[in-house]
Amino acid sequence: MTHEARELLQKALALPESERAELAGNLMSSLDATVDQDVDAAWQQEVVRRLHEVQSGKVETVSWEEVQQKGRTLLHGK
Repeated sequence: MTHEARELLQKALALPESERAELAGNLMSSLDATVDQDVDAAWQQEVVRRLHEVQSGKVETVSWEEVQQKGRTLLHGK
């Protein structure tokens, strides 16, 4: 880390928590811009793929109640 970056960090750490959180969020957003686009595109493709599987009958949906019961069974063996 450069001297300037260390100074900036010290100043940032002296800010109130809410301002540090906002600053941190803005910094993270600046790093994630291209990653977010790639992730969004991948999720869009996945959603379309899954929709086609359901529409074609390749897979069947299950109710939320069934999912919860299967989860309980896996966790608790009941």
